[in-house]
Amino acid sequence: MWLFFAILSAVFAALTSILAKVGIEGVNSNLATAIRTVVVVFMSWGMVFLTHAQTGLASISKRSWIFLILSGLATGASWLCYYRALQTGEASKVVPIDKMSVVITLVLAFLFLHEEFSVKSLVGCILIAVGTLIMVL
Repeated sequence: MWLFFAILSAVFAALTSILAKVGIEGVNSNLATAIRTVVVVFMSWGMVFLTHAQTGLASISKRSWIFLILSGLATGASWLCYYRALQTGEASKVVPIDKMSVVITLVLAFLFLHEEFSVKSLVGCILIAVGTLIMVL
């Protein structure tokens, strides 16, 4: 099932970029990010209550709270920067650079989570980086 949801994530991320580029025209990028965030909040909490996951709130550890909050702050910073870049740049150039997060994630996962970084991962990172450079130049 993870592959199915990963593919859906990529499709929705692509739609997000195109819809945002059209929707952000003439709108302050910070305001646009706030509007998007409100929609995401309602959608997320809707899924929590639809699946009755709210019962798990009390069992979340302090460590998990800290890292989820930090992740939320990183997401907010990412979205604010992304919308600003998308407002002033071409989607076909902003999006590939944004997707360099794949390479950065692999490196950080190796350094901090001690995940495997194989030759295949290294070659993939190099190809993504080179592909990104080719697309934005």
